[in-house]
Amino acid sequence: MTIKTERIRALNDQLRTTGQGGEVVVTHGVATLTLETKVAIYAAVQAFDCFTTDNDPHGEHDFGLLDVAGHRVMFKIDYYDRSMSNLSPDPSDSKLTSRVLTIMLASEY
Repeated sequence: MTIKTERIRALNDQLRTTGQGGEVVVTHGVATLTLETKVAIYAAVQAFDCFTTDNDPHGEHDFGLLDVAGHRVMFKIDYYDRSMSNLSPDPSDSKLTSRVLTIMLASEY
């Protein structure tokens, strides 16, 4: 694993586990669930650590698929430039990158 990949993974883990270092958004499907279910989903995403070479081939911890309260849930972290108009030129550099963690129901994909 490269130093850049290690840095991307650390920044992604920070966003996923603490909500800091980027934006966290949910889709309409998640937003309409009960408060109890949303809390369970947020907690499950924060605690997710089942990264494997199958679901995390680049080692960046940028995607997860899990089952929570009877719902199949996905999360994905994307990297944009600071203007949010293009992809980031270097996702390992937090000064150049705006991270967005999206939490969605798998059925919405």
